Amino acid sequence: MASQPKVTDTFWRRYMDVVRDEVIPYQWEALNDRVEGAAKSHAIENIRIAAGLAEGEFHGFVFQDSDVAKWLEAVAYSLATDPNPELEKTADELIDLLGNAQQEDGYLNTYFTVKEPNSRWTNLRDQHELYCAGHMIEAAVAYYEATGKRKLLDIMCRFADCIDSVFGEEDGKIKGYDGHQEIELALVKLYEVTGNEKYLNLSKFFIDERGKQPHFFDKESEVRGDTKPFWYFGSYKYSQSHLPVREQQEAVGHSVRAMYMYAAMADLAFKTGDDKLKTACKTLWDNVTNKQMYITAGIGSSEFGEAFSFDYDLPNDLCYTETCASIGLVFWAKRMLNLEVNSSYADVMERALYNGTISGMDLDGKKFFYVNPLEVWPEACSRHDKRHVKPVRQMWFNCACCPPNLARLIASIGHYIYTERNDEIFVNLYMGNEAIFDIKDKKVYMNQKTEYPWDGTVSMSVSPEESMKFTIALRIPGWCRNAQLKVNGEKVAIENTVNGYVYLKRTWNPDDQIELILEMPVDRIKAHPSVRENVGKTALQMGPIVYCLEEVDNSPNLPNIFLPKHARLETHFDNELLGGVVVIKAEANRLKESDWGSALYKAADEKYYPHTLTAVPYYAWCNREPGEMLVWMNEK
Repeated sequence: MASQPKVTDTFWRRYMDVVRDEVIPYQWEALNDRVEGAAKSHAIENIRIAAGLAEGEFHGFVFQDSDVAKWLEAVAYSLATDPNPELEKTADELIDLLGNAQQEDGYLNTYFTVKEPNSRWTNLRDQHELYCAGHMIEAAVAYYEATGKRKLLDIMCRFADCIDSVFGEEDGKIKGYDGHQEIELALVKLYEVTGNEKYLNLSKFFIDERGKQPHFFDKESEVRGDTKPFWYFGSYKYSQSHLPVREQQEAVGHSVRAMYMYAAMADLAFKTGDDKLKTACKTLWDNVTNKQMYITAGIGSSEFGEAFSFDYDLPNDLCYTETCASIGLVFWAKRMLNLEVNSSYADVMERALYNGTISGMDLDGKKFFYVNPLEVWPEACSRHDKRHVKPVRQMWFNCACCPPNLARLIASIGHYIYTERNDEIFVNLYMGNEAIFDIKDKKVYMNQKTEYPWDGTVSMSVSPEESMKFTIALRIPGWCRNAQLKVNGEKVAIENTVNGYVYLKRTWNPDDQIELILEMPVDRIKAHPSVRENVGKTALQMGPIVYCLEEVDNSPNLPNIFLPKHARLETHFDNELLGGVVVIKAEANRLKESDWGSALYKAADEKYYPHTLTAVPYYAWCNREPGEMLVWMNEK
């Protein structure tokens, strides 16, 4: 692809504009501790101290640098689509500051420079050194690609060279890896932009070394004299280092760490042709998406360790489902599409993008969820076991990984629309955009127009520089049971799809037209019978959008609402509600509490009265007033 597609989509352009106009400036203020009432970051001040431009102590988590890196990466993607000289100047000044904080040997980490200068590389299990480096490398690659400026890229190449001099198979080097994966996928990006195979080999080393016995973290802690037992029950499953990666068959441990590692594994399998690594990726994908993923594409059901628990353990009100985990799932899905074009990967990517990621931010970009539950009873959030579930979004977090992560995802949404392979263009996502492809040394211009996700009609124009033969493959989403396709007004049969894509291999001429109509009814979704929480319940989904009930529309005690099995589900678009959404309404029944009396339990026939149920998109919940929320509703 010649460049990142220009997103013109009504739905996603609004989000991109919010990120550009509100989120990026707001987060810059937060990183500089200038948001009144928000948790302090101290991230920029840490860099100033490390650069010798201020005095003071390091504050925040050991991984505080990563918040700055993700902010810079979001800025890069935003500049690529919406040039902003003032924002670019701010970013350049920050890059100058990072250059001043870099040590003579290339090392760059404010925590160890300021607080523990003599403890570099001594506690990789806990201290996130390589994790922070990875995020800064990603920012450097994105900024170089967006602006053509090399300064941050050169800074991070120096740091990557420093890391390569410390880690590896050679005598005298550390044969270890970070507790929190990230560096692995970042090094692949650095290899792609520089062509230096040293970085690809270093990424492969970190992946290959993970989980070997005797265990690196045991040897490392012995050198430190650390005799405390590892804090997380389950030992090294927490960091996916319990087994060599090619032997892992179930997703375990910290969900974000897992996603970043799986993404890197898919990258390396694609770049190196490692079939065993590819098989491991597919096995893990199957486990995550078929046994441990919520309908919203949230993953990581356990608050303890922000982790996966076990197959089909998907509680709605206690779940963790961190925003970063769904974002990581998008990263992994995109790389699986590079490895093997199959619509099942794009289906999950789309589910995450329209549900479990953007639910992490309110519509004006000022408040954020770290945790994304599927059921909320605000009074219960004060319970100790639900302390992680917030009934309203927060201004900022002490551990603020999610807000800048979401910003960089939204700002780069154009990267996820297509997969290009030789003379084939795969359309993974449907959204308004203008894209340019290089095929057979010629430019091909594509333009998508659609009101997706509220309407399933997609129009595309295809304009090669000159008539030429190539393939456009259109994804038929897994939720779509009926689709129609026309090319230049003539119907095209789509019965025979290949891995969920319709292949249009033909000679394309300038201004050829494609029209795809995806039928988009409201579906009642049922969970696997082994998901105990959801037996006898149903969820509503229209196209890729998962819906929920909110107290503001349906009054308190949402579990008292029962949707009749044959109730008609009616939809209408409300342009004034929640930025413009399709609303679902149905005639339901509600338990009559007023006749119950004061007894807690009694033998009685339940009585119901009519209730008009109103459902809104899950991603937009809690944008009006606090209250209960419910995705899985009773059905009778």
